[in-house]
Amino acid sequence: MLSRSLFSAGFRQAAATATTRPVARQAFARPAPFLTAFQSRWLSDTTRQAIEKAVGSAPVVLFMKGTPETPQCGFSRASIQILGLQGVDPAKFAAFNVLEDEELRAGIKEFSDWPTIPQLYLEKEFVGGCDILVSMHQDGSLAKMLEEKNVLAPADAPES
Repeated sequence: MLSRSLFSAGFRQAAATATTRPVARQAFARPAPFLTAFQSRWLSDTTRQAIEKAVGSAPVVLFMKGTPETPQCGFSRASIQILGLQGVDPAKFAAFNVLEDEELRAGIKEFSDWPTIPQLYLEKEFVGGCDILVSMHQDGSLAKMLEEKNVLAPADAPES
């Protein structure tokens, strides 16, 4: 099963030492209808840096509820199943359990401007949530993207 280290005390310690202050963002990656231009965000620099480090920890990163071995929601389970069906190399995959840390759970939603979990990142770029993964899996675009990014497990050598 796909597995890598989960967010742990290191993230919580970094987040706990941060002072929370508003961080206004000028450009949004995608529209956020629940925010207006006059509202500010509350993601500390320390939390943002911890999330950036997590996003960069592997070529394929999934923020989910639970772990790959024991997902805690159907959407996280479906996302793990899709990545497994696609053949993502476990050595190039990291999963982070947002249920372990409330700062992470809230912060990742703000970091991506995406309101739901799970969230998939491919080479530090946000791909989407479960609905996007299902759609991309069905139309074949996810397989193509994963192959182009060279994150699939090597094919078994043919027997001689």
